[in-house]
Amino acid sequence: MTDQVLTPVQTEEHQKHTLVALVENKPGVLNRIASLFRRRNFNIDSLTVGRTHRPHVSRMTIVVDSTQANPNLIAANLLKLVNVIEVRVISTQPHVSRDLALIKVRTDSPESRNHVTELCDRYPARIVDIGPEVAIVEIASQEDIVENLIEELRPIGIVEMVRTGVVAMGRGIRIQDSEYEPPTKAKPTTNGYQRFSV
Repeated sequence: MTDQVLTPVQTEEHQKHTLVALVENKPGVLNRIASLFRRRNFNIDSLTVGRTHRPHVSRMTIVVDSTQANPNLIAANLLKLVNVIEVRVISTQPHVSRDLALIKVRTDSPESRNHVTELCDRYPARIVDIGPEVAIVEIASQEDIVENLIEELRPIGIVEMVRTGVVAMGRGIRIQDSEYEPPTKAKPTTNGYQRFSV
């Protein structure tokens, strides 16, 4: 059904900003960042953390409400934290963002099954599990498209749902990477002095 056009939800999208932070892959980093947001009274709409191709660097994607705080101010505050390597506001530049959702919906009748199948054909979604009473729908797309699908599945009967939160990456040569390496640890010696590896 290519003639049906999906209209993104515009009411809140323009109020959100996406920040990407490269941080040290160490225990306690997430807690420090969450404490910063709590102290500054910044509201987090979405927060995802994952490994990168570098073993010592993790990547955080943070979506904030721009009506409550300036995203550049949030980025400046994040950069003050010891374990933060780099922060960028990427919602102001061309980027790709994705939100993954698993939605368990009631399909205990032929009508509900057909309706769910039709919705999956219209959206970038698929049924990954189906039984006599419920089905699990998977969608990975822009946040507004995920929201639209959820609203259309709601009348059918959503019984369970989980979302990963937004991940984002700049388009083209807009690369956010770091060759960060943790400082080498001092090696104890028998004479009481410390020897640093070079």
